[in-house]
Amino acid sequence: MPFPILQFGTSRFLQAHFDYFVARGFVDGPGTRRIAVVQTTASLESARRVAFFDAGRPYRIHVRGLVGGAAVDEWEEVDSIGRGVDANADWAAAEKLFLNARWIVSNTGDRGYELDPADRADNGVPKSFPAKLTKLLYARFAASRPAPTLFPCELIEGNGDRLKALTLDLAASWSLPQAFLRWLGDDCVWVNSLVDRIVSAPLEPAGAVAEPYSLWAVENRPGLIMPCRHPSVVVTDDLKRYERLKLFILNLGHTYLAELWSRRGGAANEFVRVALADPATLAELNDLYDREVLPVFDGLGMGEAARAYRASVIERFRNPFLDHRLADIFTNHAAKKQRRFGGLVALAEQHGVAVAQPRLKAALAA
Repeated sequence: MPFPILQFGTSRFLQAHFDYFVARGFVDGPGTRRIAVVQTTASLESARRVAFFDAGRPYRIHVRGLVGGAAVDEWEEVDSIGRGVDANADWAAAEKLFLNARWIVSNTGDRGYELDPADRADNGVPKSFPAKLTKLLYARFAASRPAPTLFPCELIEGNGDRLKALTLDLAASWSLPQAFLRWLGDDCVWVNSLVDRIVSAPLEPAGAVAEPYSLWAVENRPGLIMPCRHPSVVVTDDLKRYERLKLFILNLGHTYLAELWSRRGGAANEFVRVALADPATLAELNDLYDREVLPVFDGLGMGEAARAYRASVIERFRNPFLDHRLADIFTNHAAKKQRRFGGLVALAEQHGVAVAQPRLKAALAA
């Protein structure tokens, strides 16, 4: 059976986000097992998930949190995945699935767009995700298959444009035909999008614990056809608004809490909700928002939206049910600081917003 959606990445986040949306509202009507999942790394954890997905069994997500102060505690079944393949072990199967998919989705982590200089078009299975994708796109072009729509979901600003540029650069460096480069640039639909849901813990063999809040904001563009419909899926002409709110309030807040946790030598299993239960830590985070973050949004004319989003973020951080470890958030901390703290500092300078940001600048210099 051809699968209309090919997903790169086995993460618990995708299971509780995109895969959940497809299960609830696939665009062509009700149905199960619409997604084939492809593993791109050598992770043993991912391999276990791929084996489970390949059996075509449903999994569950445990939705727990606060909505307007009221507790939510529900189980949801997800049955949208029907195939699992390890691209490193079975490239032919991954290529066949890719040739027949209409939509391509990815979430390959903070380092997913890094390249490997050893990757070549004619040198076996590429190591990096962008090189794997480029080689698969070339196989699709050579087979005269229709150009796909691609939805990168990595937490990178302009993720669709960025991945498009990487594949074009790789194709050019590999001396692939100019007709293929034109097909990549003009026919394939590369979509920028933003994902927003806190998914705190995996379930075995698949599934996750997630908060009630969820958002997939997708930038509208010519030729866009969505793979699913859901109240949490928003197609917008102003994706930048959603990106700035999430990156510089939720993500920045997480990174600042991880910074404080690291400075004081916090416990390895300390959770975000535990940190926010400390009045001094909550006050410090709110003061950072008030003095160094929200004035930037005021300068952009987004002050009201930013304050409303900040209130929802604080409630989400205080979710009594989610075991969201600060140690996990601290992973790739230096890179996250540059994107979140440094990005906000640069945004203020770019728009001429006069605001002192001593704590953010000190953290960047540390």
